[in-house]
Amino acid sequence: MVEMELNKIVIDEKRHDQLIVLKEKGGERILPIVIGLNEASAIKLKISGFQPPRPLTHDLLHTTIENLHASIEKIIIDKLEENTFHAKLVIKTGSGDIKVIDARPSDSIALAVRARAPIFVEDDVVKQSEVFNKKPVE
Repeated sequence: MVEMELNKIVIDEKRHDQLIVLKEKGGERILPIVIGLNEASAIKLKISGFQPPRPLTHDLLHTTIENLHASIEKIIIDKLEENTFHAKLVIKTGSGDIKVIDARPSDSIALAVRARAPIFVEDDVVKQSEVFNKKPVE
């Protein structure tokens, strides 16, 4: 697995799909992921320090997890199938059990930003993505 960090968010409100870019921690590889406007906005608001007057959906879920004495240990983007990324939330319960929950990468990253949890990507997913991101040779 490759640890990555949020490197860039590209928001174009005229388009439905937005782009986030993960970058390999201590490396050069990148992973661009197309996400929805709401999720991109939720991530951008959090990293910019904006505090909404009422909790947004990702804030609510993060607070709920914490109030259940659990924590988000990490997120893993573990699959790329038919141009769709898949992710897992890895949650540690108050009793020390580990629960793995299927989630969209966009929601997972929005939660990771709130929980300051690390983001991991399976090496095969990075390699698959590199095939699609290579620039044509001129």
